[in-house]
Order: sequence, then structure tokens, then C-alpha cells
Amino acid sequence: MSAERVFDALAARAPGALVLRGESDTWRAADVLDNVAALAMRLSGHRVLAVLADNSPAWVMADLAALRTGTVHLPLPTFFSPTQMAHVLEQTRTDVLLTDQPERILALNLGFVASWQWSGLVWMQRQCPAVPLPAGTAKISFTSGSTGTPKGACLSATGLMATAEGVAARLGNLPITQHMAVLPLALLLDNTAGIYAPLLRGAEVHLPGLQTLGWRGMAGFDPAALQQSVMANHPHSLILVPELLKAWTLFLMISGQRAPADLAFVAVGGARVDPALLERARALGIPAYQGYGLTECGSVVCINRPGDDGPGVGRPLPHVRLRIADNEVHIASPAFLGYVGDTASSQAAGAQDFATGDLGELDANGHLLLSGRRKNLLITSFGRNISPEWVESVLLAQPAIAQAAVMGDARPWLSAVLVASPGATPAQLDAAVAQANNTLPDYARAGGWIAGPPFTLLNGQATGNGRPLRSAIATHHAAALAALYETKESSHVVL
Repeated sequence: MSAERVFDALAARAPGALVLRGESDTWRAADVLDNVAALAMRLSGHRVLAVLADNSPAWVMADLAALRTGTVHLPLPTFFSPTQMAHVLEQTRTDVLLTDQPERILALNLGFVASWQWSGLVWMQRQCPAVPLPAGTAKISFTSGSTGTPKGACLSATGLMATAEGVAARLGNLPITQHMAVLPLALLLDNTAGIYAPLLRGAEVHLPGLQTLGWRGMAGFDPAALQQSVMANHPHSLILVPELLKAWTLFLMISGQRAPADLAFVAVGGARVDPALLERARALGIPAYQGYGLTECGSVVCINRPGDDGPGVGRPLPHVRLRIADNEVHIASPAFLGYVGDTASSQAAGAQDFATGDLGELDANGHLLLSGRRKNLLITSFGRNISPEWVESVLLAQPAIAQAAVMGDARPWLSAVLVASPGATPAQLDAAVAQANNTLPDYARAGGWIAGPPFTLLNGQATGNGRPLRSAIATHHAAALAALYETKESSHVVL
């Protein structure tokens, strides 16, 4: 499927049909197409467009303009450090940039000069030599991943559109005419599934600023702001990561509120979600369904939905080929073209399927069941293989536990580093661990725990989307974990 599919869908709408809604501006179909065309003309002759900006209609139209002209789009996550930002701009040889934070770009001293303003964004450009990219690259998605140096996946427009079409078709009979983007658009998940998919099905897209939605940078996330935004905008669908789902669910429980009845579907992806959390969310009016995907595969591979739900992450979308080899999930998708600067990966991409590193199996209904990451697998001194994601998801289903990282490789029993939910006491954490252990087999129970500060990007213990970095957490808490094991009993140490 070509990129033109999304423009055909926009052109098929009535000219006055509402398409994009921002904090204080609305954009109708004819205006969107006109502005995209005007920016596309401005992009002529440029190779790579980077966008560093808050969620807004302008962000979406810049993305569409790049798609229309064949200019490579490089979304820049706002949580990248200056070093990471400079790395991705230099590695891609970005020559034009749109941003609402020009001071951050100027501080990098990479030669960018501001020369124009468009729809509230500053146009900056520079002269620099091109870098070879895989043929057909439409978007480069960098993630902080498990190391400090981001790695850029080159993705095709055909693959991204196939992903969006697959999501739109899978949810086709659900009453979704308004989607609200909650995650930063620089994350591929709410770009592909939260922008392209709604546009393909003729839905409106609401784009509040991240601050309005409750994002507070290093200070965390405010679920009260999310609830207020959802109640004010009445969206029919959202995409969340598990940590946001849990924060919102806990807020609703404590405040005695419910999610609005307008919500028809809330996709949850990015990490394993315990069924107990999904059940609790649904009881409060959040129709949460787990999905699964990877950047290299266009962001969505599998998804559950009403009427086709299960204990795993759902049935694969029709555009992907999924198989299990040696307990590992392998996926073939038209999206992945290779990594920036890696000639070998570019030559291999598309010729064979992608080894995801995720362990799993397909059940009798064709749904994918995940059990963890191959590289994270713990082997206890008793020889039991345990995926820490499994145990962490059970711990995180407890309201008192905000974050958890499970350790125990080559140890007789598992330990956990826990971050308490606001107001939770050590006694409540202890009770939460006991409750979680009651649902786990003996060999997978947390025999002891320590409490620590939140895992964040700032302290190097989490990725930009909140996923814990176990090696960094283990290093930071090495002394306390060693002391915990030395006691040779189930106990806890509070830092």
C-alpha cells in the first residue's frame, strides 16, 4: 500500500470535515490538504526533515508533507539528551528541521540557522553532505533502547501504511470516529496507529499538548490531567503504555471516578500487562486491550480487541508473517529496511524475517503469548528459567507498586527493586509482594525486595518511554541487593 492511500482518504472527506483538533485550533480536510501541499513545496530539494515539537496539528501536517514529497521524516523525541539529539541529527545528516524549541537545536552548534516560521514552528536548515540510506526510507525512528546511543530504524512508507491499514481494519466495526493522541507523536506507536490509522478510517484526531495530557517530564505523569482531558474531549480511542494505564486506573479508584462512556477502545502496548490490571481498568470504564509490536515492524504486530481477546497480546495483523523458532518470535514485515549506518542490516532487511528477541508461542486460536525477552532470561541457581517480565507484570498489578525490576540470575531465589506508588508504606509494599507471590509458583516468587527511587531517564534507569533498564538498576542497587541475599531470608531493605 502506497503513501497516497492516506491522501486519498483525506481527499474523500467533505472539504469542511473536521480532521485535526489541537489545543486552540481546528483543521478541516481542505485546509489540511492545502497546508500539506504548501509545506511539501517548501521541502522540495531537502533530504531529511527532523521535527522536534509538542503534539499538535502542525506536527501531523509536517509528517504528511514529508510523506507526500518522499522527504525522509526524522521524529525527535523531546526526552533525548543533547548528546543523543546531536548523534541522531549527525548520523542522518538532517538538513532541515521544524521545532517549537529552537534554543535546544541552536545549543547543539550543528550549523542550523532559523529562517522561517510555519504554523507555530521554526524552520531551521543547514548545509551538510548526504548520508546513504536504504532505498525507500520514509521515516527513521530512533529509540533510546537499552543503551545510551540511539539506534535508527529505517522504515518504508509501504510498511507503515500496511500497519495503519491493518490496525484500521482490525478495529473497523468499533464505534471510533474520534481518536486522541496521548503518547508523544515522536514515538512510532501513536504516529502510525494513532495518526495514519484514524485518518484512513475517516476519524478525527485530537492533539492536546503533552502538558495538558499530564506529562510532567522528569516529574512523572499526572493521571488527573489525563482524566480531565478525556472527559473534555470525549475520544473514542486512545493508545497507552502500561505505566499510564496503571496510573490512570489507580487515580480512578482513589477518586471514585470512571472513564467516560464514550471510550470504545484503549490499546495498551510497550511492555507486558498483567490480566489483573486490564480487568481492573475495564471495571472502571477503560476498555483496555493489550497489543504488541516493534519499531522495526511498523510499531504494531498483534492486537486484542472486543470479541477477539485472550491472555496474550492478540492475533497478528494480516500484513505480517509471524513464526516461532526456538521459542523466539520471528516477524517478516514490509516496514523494516535496515538501520542507519549499518550496510549489513540494510542488505538483509526484507530478505528474511526479523528475530525479535521476544520469547513466545502461538495458542490454538492463533493469538501470540509472550513470556519475556531472551536477553533478560534469569536462570536461578536451581536451574529454573524465569522471564523477569512475567513476575514484574504480576507485581505491577498491585496498586502499591508503581515500578518493579526483578533480579536473581544465578541466585537461589528472586529479588525485586520496587518503587512505591505515592503514599504507599513499606508495610503496604510487603503486603503487595505477598499478594503477588500468592499467584506465582514457588520458584518465581520474590523472596525479598528493596525499595528505591523511581526509575527515570534522568537517573539512567529507564528508557524514554518508561521501560526499566535492568542492568542499570542492578548496578545502582548492587550493594543493597548483595546485602539482601546475604541475609538468606525473605526480608526487605528500604533505601
